[in-house]
Amino acid sequence: MTAGRGRRYERMHLSDMKGYTPGTQPGAASIKLNTNENPFPPSPKVMAALANVSARALQRYPDPIASGFREAAANLHHVPLDQIIATNGGDELLRLALTTYVDPGRAIGVVTPGYGVYSVLSHIHQAPLSPVPLQEDWTLPSSATDQWNDDGAQLVILTNPHAPSGTLFPFDVVERVAANFSGVLLIDEAYVDFVEPALRYDTTALASRYPNILLLRTLSKGYSLAGIRLAYGLGCSKLIAPMLEKTKDSYNIDAIAQQLGRVALEDRAYACLCWQQVLQERRRLTSGLEELGFKVERSQANFVLASPPRHSPSNARELKDKLQDRDIYTRWFDEQELHDRLRISIGTSDENIALLTALRDLTCAASEAESDWQSGEHYT
Repeated sequence: MTAGRGRRYERMHLSDMKGYTPGTQPGAASIKLNTNENPFPPSPKVMAALANVSARALQRYPDPIASGFREAAANLHHVPLDQIIATNGGDELLRLALTTYVDPGRAIGVVTPGYGVYSVLSHIHQAPLSPVPLQEDWTLPSSATDQWNDDGAQLVILTNPHAPSGTLFPFDVVERVAANFSGVLLIDEAYVDFVEPALRYDTTALASRYPNILLLRTLSKGYSLAGIRLAYGLGCSKLIAPMLEKTKDSYNIDAIAQQLGRVALEDRAYACLCWQQVLQERRRLTSGLEELGFKVERSQANFVLASPPRHSPSNARELKDKLQDRDIYTRWFDEQELHDRLRISIGTSDENIALLTALRDLTCAASEAESDWQSGEHYT
């Protein structure tokens, strides 16, 4: 008899767990609007730095605490170096937060719907979720903090701007949670670079005022560096020190990512130009979808959440499949609150025109005679 035949080796509570399902990764020629990447390339200075990576940098272990990158982040936010930790993507910071701040069996506060990785990490850590459903207008119920405290949550994760709606929680709402929650408030700001200038506020100032706030920033979205997996956390030194000194991996950021990330943060001017272009395309895409009869949530991220028009012969899932047949990839979620919606990443002008053209054909828009997507007049 073969040893171990039929035996399960994973921990018991993982046996029936469903892991996170990433967005489909199509070929390079496809129009990829399903994973919220930045449609514009990284800074030319970043690409020059990549070309100049030395053999020695690959031969040796990297700086274990990513000092150069952390200094760039600290300078950007005008905070001391000991308030910054570099992580292997935003997901590592989430995992570190659970490992460092949450005892197994204690709750984690989240809002629903939300980023699927939160529930996966909570299951792995054996920390139950304390979910608060957002209201129909995507606002946070005033009772949310009371529920999290009553459930004994040690950590709350608040995505702001929210995903998948793209809406922004106002400053006073975030501050109220920080002031009244008894544990650590992790604000996942993966999409913060795409907030309209008139709506932006300084969460770094909040983090300096409330020692229980931990900010998550990533270079995947705003700096077009999803491929190198680099993010950082910002908070008071009391929050950062345990992760930096105890719970993170020994060499969690590779040498190439450290070097490119530092250059990207230092060339913020280029990134800002890209953000402005994303905002322009988001406005145009939103307008185009609404003219086709879609209901579009007011997004402050690099994606929109849209419901098909009533006259559409296809529901959201069917539209996703039909778009994919045309080599255009969007995201549909098999969740009750999201069944009738598509999440669409902001693409380049040409990609957005192609999407709108396809949707016009697929939804049989009543105002077909007035549509001008083929000519691209909305993008002049």
